[in-house]
Amino acid sequence: MFLRTEHTFYLENPAHFKKQLLKWGAIHETVVFLDSNNYEQQYSSFDAMLAVEEFTSIKTDYFDAFEKLKEYQSYSKDYLFGYLSYDVKNDVEKLSSNNFDGLEFPDVYFFQPQKIIKIQNDTAVFLYLRAFDDEIEEDFETILDVNLMQQVTKKDSTVKIKLRTQKEAYFQKLNTILEHIQRGDIYEANFCQEFYAENTMLDPYEIYTNLNSISEPPFATFFKHEELFLMSASPERYLRKEGAKIISQPIKGTAKRFVNPIEDNKIAFDLARDEKERSENVMIVDLVRNDLSRLAKKGSVRVEELCKVYSFKQVHQLISTVVSELKEEAHPVDIIRETFPMGSMTGAPKISAMKIIEKLEVSKRGLYSGAFGYFTPEGDFDFNVVIRSILYNSDKKYVSYSVGGAITAKSSPEKEYEECLLKAKAMKQVLTTQINNNTNA
Repeated sequence: MFLRTEHTFYLENPAHFKKQLLKWGAIHETVVFLDSNNYEQQYSSFDAMLAVEEFTSIKTDYFDAFEKLKEYQSYSKDYLFGYLSYDVKNDVEKLSSNNFDGLEFPDVYFFQPQKIIKIQNDTAVFLYLRAFDDEIEEDFETILDVNLMQQVTKKDSTVKIKLRTQKEAYFQKLNTILEHIQRGDIYEANFCQEFYAENTMLDPYEIYTNLNSISEPPFATFFKHEELFLMSASPERYLRKEGAKIISQPIKGTAKRFVNPIEDNKIAFDLARDEKERSENVMIVDLVRNDLSRLAKKGSVRVEELCKVYSFKQVHQLISTVVSELKEEAHPVDIIRETFPMGSMTGAPKISAMKIIEKLEVSKRGLYSGAFGYFTPEGDFDFNVVIRSILYNSDKKYVSYSVGGAITAKSSPEKEYEECLLKAKAMKQVLTTQINNNTNA
């Protein structure tokens, strides 16, 4: 196990320190910034957390990915931050990913950071590897410096967003899925489409801060590794491990927010009772229960919350919470392998749904609908679902965001298309609208 020095500082202004921390982190070659946005939730370990610079790392394609990650996690027994792309499904089942890939992210990437800084309430906890602990005091003072940095990044004044799948083709593909459902091949599928822009220069730090400010989700993520960037406003937890307890919180069911409180309360009330939206959620809950049962103690899988309405700045969502107790012999990576990819982004039955959507989608999902998160030295972990996210390859000048929805027998292609546009609203807004961002605020 790698030893870390822990040092705690009291913060007079935690909100200001958090902004400064992200600015400081963004200048590093490899950085992960996780922000809960102080969202009220039962399961949480921090208000925000930053990890910077590789000490060790693993980068691989999907082949034998889980075994490689298992070996890496078992050896390091330290904090590891990173992601599993959706296409790691090919390591779990005999599947393939042959669609167009404009981003070219590795299928798996995790790193052991030199430096970790965690904000909780009014304290900042610095967790540095011993080789770098003499830099703690200096780093704290640098982060506090209000005139820390004014990054000047070349960027385009306008971003021309294109659809990879046109509206008419989208309707045709949804009708094909509905035919599969009517034949009994599947009873739900999550179908996704890509929006993209080419030859585009962005300021990823500015894009992330703007996206986060208009969404404020509990699983916001800024990730940078060399030329690759993730700017995520994800509201969804994929999987969390707390000792022997496993928590999964799938989202299925979406309704837009209204400015008028009476209208807003009514649509939230209606969402909670919408037969179609609830059936989508319940189908995935059943799938998650089945996945968790593989490594759970007998009789320990239970639903803590079913179809509860959670409200975010852009949308209302139906979220369920499924928990289980682990068998003693379960390895952390095995838990992820047995449940990956998450049911909320595939459908049911899972394998049949993945085969169908692979044929109908035209873009490789990559990191979108994968999972981003971290392991602790104790073998606990927490991963989000990579949705409501912008992905960017600065070398290729290619930016992409994808959205999807659950298709069931009761789905209307027109309403599903409208829901996709609603989910895409925040990403499109930050890419196509110049928002004033006072970086010293």
